[in-house]
Amino acid sequence: MKRAFKSDAAYLLSFFLIVIFVGTFLLMLPAAWAGRPGRPVSLSPIDALFTSTSAVCVTGLTTVDTADYSRFGQLVILGLIQVGGLGIVSFTSFMLILPGGRLPFRRLRTIRSFSIQGVENDPFRILRSIVVSTFLVEVLGAVALAAQFARLGQADPIYLGIFHAISAFCNAGFSVFPDSLERFKGEPVLLGTFSVLIATGGIGFIVLQDIARRIRGKKRILSYHSKLMLSITAILILAGAGAFWILEKDHAFAGMSGPVRAMNALFQSVTPRTAGFNAVHQAGLRQPSKFITILLMFIGGAPGSIAGGVKIATAYVVLLVMLKRANERGEINSFRRRLTPETINSAVIYFIKAAFLLIFAAGILSVVEAPRGVDFGHIAFEVTSAFGTVGLSLDFTAGLSTAGKLVIIGTMFTGRVGLLAFLFLGGSTRAGNFVYPEAEILIG
Repeated sequence: MKRAFKSDAAYLLSFFLIVIFVGTFLLMLPAAWAGRPGRPVSLSPIDALFTSTSAVCVTGLTTVDTADYSRFGQLVILGLIQVGGLGIVSFTSFMLILPGGRLPFRRLRTIRSFSIQGVENDPFRILRSIVVSTFLVEVLGAVALAAQFARLGQADPIYLGIFHAISAFCNAGFSVFPDSLERFKGEPVLLGTFSVLIATGGIGFIVLQDIARRIRGKKRILSYHSKLMLSITAILILAGAGAFWILEKDHAFAGMSGPVRAMNALFQSVTPRTAGFNAVHQAGLRQPSKFITILLMFIGGAPGSIAGGVKIATAYVVLLVMLKRANERGEINSFRRRLTPETINSAVIYFIKAAFLLIFAAGILSVVEAPRGVDFGHIAFEVTSAFGTVGLSLDFTAGLSTAGKLVIIGTMFTGRVGLLAFLFLGGSTRAGNFVYPEAEILIG
């Protein structure tokens, strides 16, 4: 028990829980809540906890409009998004500045899990690079968005630019507009800027570092990981955009010009991975479009990124396991590279745990909300959005019961932190010293 408590998994969970509860306390302060006519005069504890968890887990699901918070409350949310967006990086940074001499090997390994051989191995440089790149992208994004909000005549464009740049890059999906970005569905340049920020945050710091080193001439070619992540991301975005174009051109995108329709289709393909902004009303999409959105939300972004989901690398490995047979060494060859049994085993276990937790959450929410007349389609969409830390909703979140809100809170936390903690949980090394008799089990 003592050893488990001292593990990085326990520290990680504790760190996120502390941040969530501090955020809940700050959001419950009278100064954090502005409200408007017809709204409660103060924020309830469950709604404060829900908002804080959603912000720290960079999900974007809300039970009350972000516009109902005061400027102080919105800044609290923004701070929670930034801390949660950096996620494990914030955690390791915090652990690094604690007094205490040597840095434990397991923490070096944790930090290095955000890098690969040939990109960067020094943990301090990894942390510095992530913080600097995050700040740089957010500043550039804030300037670009502020200029466009000013062009569109929005009040306080600088604040809007800063808030939405951080929310977009951190894949949080929080917006100070009650309708998210639906009022801007006819602005392809603005939606394009959001798409770039979302994709940059979801591509992974490893890939960003690799690209930067390639541009500066420090390496000749990109790593295999970077090429794979960029290729799969492009395929998912373009394939999703094409599907949404076909399915919604005469429905949700009806009446739009060609360029505007194309940008909305592209944005609808980008935002489920895992930003949560919406330019078109999600409840108004056709059923196949909702299914595609659920699939993209479940897959999520690249590993080592701010995005959620099971990650595209995990989905890629699991797909290979389904389509190709491993050789006698337990390896699978793909694109002149071999996937080791350790990589395959980690991806499959991670995928199975994610699928189980998603099914379990959907079942619990069904028990809680089905008696209130909520159909399973809405439940599946909501749970996947929470688990993938996306934030898209079919107008279901605000009407959740208290028990339903607690289920979604647990799902958001598990999707963002729980599965991440699984990566740092290692079994006993002594168990590997025993060889047990072979188990004969019929499969299929």
